[in-house]
Amino acid sequence: MQTFNGVTIQQPMHRFYLPPERSRGSVLTLTGSEAHHALHVLRIRKGERLVALDGAGSEILCEVHDCTRDSFTLTVMSRNRVPPLPYRITLLQAIPKGKTFETIIQKATELGVGRIVPLLSERTAIQAGDRSAPARTEKWRRVAMEAIKQCGNPWLPEIEKPVALKEFLSRHEKFELPLIASLQPDRRHPREYFGTFLREHGRLPQSVCVWIGPEGDFTPAELGDIETSGAFPISLGRLTLRSDTAAICCLAILNHELGPDCGSAGTRWQ
Repeated sequence: MQTFNGVTIQQPMHRFYLPPERSRGSVLTLTGSEAHHALHVLRIRKGERLVALDGAGSEILCEVHDCTRDSFTLTVMSRNRVPPLPYRITLLQAIPKGKTFETIIQKATELGVGRIVPLLSERTAIQAGDRSAPARTEKWRRVAMEAIKQCGNPWLPEIEKPVALKEFLSRHEKFELPLIASLQPDRRHPREYFGTFLREHGRLPQSVCVWIGPEGDFTPAELGDIETSGAFPISLGRLTLRSDTAAICCLAILNHELGPDCGSAGTRWQ
């Protein structure tokens, strides 16, 4: 049994994605692949209830008013606004081979990452000028959309188009706590950096980034450039992790160090 803003739902509700511009008003329309999935896979019918996520912090409880072969008309019953996390994590991920990056996006979305920047480094299979980059980026965004529906995260992470490592560094973006997963001897446990930040500022950082290298890691020159930009090298343990495992491990550690968000999920669904 689930409770949504005082409305008791007897069965688990299916979630769908509707972008903000299509989520306004008292009557919404579900079309395209979302409607096809609802009708032909989930076999949702008139009178059933579902939740629409707009990816910008809103959960919308709806009832199916009508359905056709390719669309659903939804009546809005209740809206729930979920505040963002008190911190924003940016994942700076070197693109691995194959479909591994899709898994990273999926898991990063489930772990509440705010932004994913796909990096082109010397050891990535994809390089600058790849004509398939726009299509890849769109596919990665669809993976994130599916992930928020699965986990109930109402915030869709920002996924940028692939960018060369040096080009990103040239932007001189500032983060309160920039980190890099490292295999070098000078690495330290992440909690040491969080402890230092807390002692110096009296609070936890609100913006954190973490650099994750490709298989074989960043080159020594790239590592030098990243650390020169201000990133602190962190350890993920004694074992050498694959790129995707390192990303998931890092994000889990960061969420733990920044503190669990017990306020929203625990009170929305009872």
